[in-house]
Amino acid sequence: MTLTRYAFVKANWHAEIVDQALAGFSELIDPAQIDVFDVPGAFEMPLLARDLAETGDYAAVACAALVVDGGIYRHDFVASAVVDGLMRAGLDSGVPVLSVSLTPHHFQETEHHMGIYKAHFVEKGREAARAALMIGETRTKLVKRATAA
Repeated sequence: MTLTRYAFVKANWHAEIVDQALAGFSELIDPAQIDVFDVPGAFEMPLLARDLAETGDYAAVACAALVVDGGIYRHDFVASAVVDGLMRAGLDSGVPVLSVSLTPHHFQETEHHMGIYKAHFVEKGREAARAALMIGETRTKLVKRATAA
């Protein structure tokens, strides 16, 4: 059976930007097929992604966050932990877990930067949707090939 539901996890930190990834994702995958989950920030995404993947309800889990250098902590540490955790969630569950996580070094909350990142997140959401669909098609072909053999 081919799964047709998708989970989309989005961090609430910089939601006005991050939410644009869901908009792009929804351009290619029917919103009726997407279950949306909010988390406080990027660091909370891997655990929820793993839990969602392990339900067996989703063809893929996409996760979106903007991890910025806020000066309080090293954002590269957080970004690395998040991406590693998302990869592990996918490998451990066998369900594609896709990262739409951006980690700019020089983000400023100016109108100019906000506009650039909002538009970029729309495109990154589309890319995640294309990846989810392509991985699903490829895995379906692999299953068909294995059962035909």
